[in-house]
Amino acid sequence: MPKHGKKYVEAAKKVDSSKLYSVEEAIKLVKETSYANFDASVEVSYNLSVDPKQADQQIRGSIVLPNGTGKSVKVIVFAEGPQAEAAKAAGADEVGSDELVEKVQNGYLDFDVVIATPMMMAKVGRLGRILGPKGLMPNPKTGTVTMDTEKAVKNVKAGQVEYRVDRQASIHTAIGKVSFTEEQLTENFKALQNAILRAKPASAKGQYIKSCAVAATFGPGIKLDPIALMA
Repeated sequence: MPKHGKKYVEAAKKVDSSKLYSVEEAIKLVKETSYANFDASVEVSYNLSVDPKQADQQIRGSIVLPNGTGKSVKVIVFAEGPQAEAAKAAGADEVGSDELVEKVQNGYLDFDVVIATPMMMAKVGRLGRILGPKGLMPNPKTGTVTMDTEKAVKNVKAGQVEYRVDRQASIHTAIGKVSFTEEQLTENFKALQNAILRAKPASAKGQYIKSCAVAATFGPGIKLDPIALMA
């Protein structure tokens, strides 16, 4: 087991590891137990009763958090013509076609989100080995393959986050910063929670949310009551 530092140990003392907290209690405690010397992210982790090996249980989607993420996001868009112009007008950091594909192939990776129009995906597909492992490949399920590049860029800039179940049937995503108010973080959490509930596969068996925890970056995990989350 890794040995935790003094700051973590002191923060962990404030958390009752045997208790399942309400959303409001957990959010308050996350702020109290954050000890990083920067504006830490507040992260949520779910473990779900799904089988990611089944195609219909591979939960993936995106949601625009009502209070944003507190993070400045760099967006590139693969588009041509009117869609390219719309992306630029919406605030995309870089827009292009073949020249942008070549730039990424040559090592350019200074961006957080990739958006593409459907007709550009044949070209973007050549970047699969670069973008895929980093989770940056555009996907219709997350709204990053679209003809409405203006809306896609604005959503990302406004605080859109992606959620995706991994091989362990878990989902990890951030819902804001420790500097957010408790109300802002609670609203963001509930928006994500509603999206996770809506994404429940009809074929999922047993208790859908097996466990859920929130934590600040480097901070101790605070467990929520999964039964209450499904009420």
